[in-house]
Amino acid sequence: MGVMVREYRSTDASVLAKLFYETIHTVNARDYTSAQLDAWAPHPPAPVPFDRALCAGRTVVAVEGDQPVGFASMDEGGYLDYLYVSKDCQGRGIATALCDALEAACPAPSFSTKASITARPFFERRGYRVVEHERVERNGVLLDRFAMEK
Repeated sequence: MGVMVREYRSTDASVLAKLFYETIHTVNARDYTSAQLDAWAPHPPAPVPFDRALCAGRTVVAVEGDQPVGFASMDEGGYLDYLYVSKDCQGRGIATALCDALEAACPAPSFSTKASITARPFFERRGYRVVEHERVERNGVLLDRFAMEK
């Protein structure tokens, strides 16, 4: 059974909150310290506020069978706010499928994101370029990220 991309549903919020937390604490562990990971995502987001955040833009979910394995969200101005794929499904083209779906449906003339160290190579392969290296503070800890545009 393959992966299918569908529109986000509010009933996805709790599963995606857990996926968000687990992805950060496993996939991003090669580029960030434990303290940085804990500052970025000290715990899975609460489902209700997370649902509101995901409903603020267009969010799509990658599902395998009936199990969500990734999600991405973009506003109508072309800003990609979320892109997370399950730690168990990395390298299978899921992030590409999610981005392709959002970019194809977005009327914006260009796209932008704030990419982690981990995600930067993925976005560069998609034609994004670094506009600025940023150091942001989360819960008293500094994190490196990259403002990128396509």
